Amino acid sequence: MNAVEVIKIARDTLAAMTGLPVDTVSQCKRDGDGWMIEVEMVEMRRIPNSSDVLATYQIRFDSNGDMLGYERTHRYYRAQVKD
Repeated sequence: MNAVEVIKIARDTLAAMTGLPVDTVSQCKRDGDGWMIEVEMVEMRRIPNSSDVLATYQIRFDSNGDMLGYERTHRYYRAQVKD
């Protein structure tokens, strides 16, 4: 399984599980024998969109593309600068 395939699986899986739209994939890296993907999700749309509430989710997969787990690691406003 390559990075493009696991990213597509991560996006589709998180959208289906949370019901939230995916904003962007911010990280993809090998993690031992599997993968760790970070995805930014829109948790609450607001007007103006700079005040949307987003969250970072980490999702882990084994080398076959089976999900091992996921968690929300951070929430922030779209206009907020992350450290």
